Amino acid sequence: MSRTVLICDDALFMRTMVGDILTQAGFEIVGEAETGVQAVAQYKRLQPDLVTMDIVMPEMGGIDAVREITAHDPAARILMCSAMGQQALVVEAIQAGAKDFVVKPFQPSRVLEAVQRVLAA
Repeated sequence: MSRTVLICDDALFMRTMVGDILTQAGFEIVGEAETGVQAVAQYKRLQPDLVTMDIVMPEMGGIDAVREITAHDPAARILMCSAMGQQALVVEAIQAGAKDFVVKPFQPSRVLEAVQRVLAA
């Protein structure tokens, strides 16, 4: 059975790019969220094996969404996706409960390496 993934990013093209990388690697995309609020609701409903989470999103940022998801499920596996120059936010995201991060723009191999690390954690 393939691993399930929830993709959270306010940019449709980023959700599509991440989805394409993971689908080609055999993952099943079970949901997408454009906001942190949607991410938390989708996580609770879908219980995916992995979440990819953007840091900057409307309504609720990715770091706050990570806090809410990990409060609900301490075993949640969350991979942060950040743009260059957001290192301080990445550290905060890891402290909030994210397991790893990748920097945009993505190299597909880097995304898959990080996904494997997060799922093995």
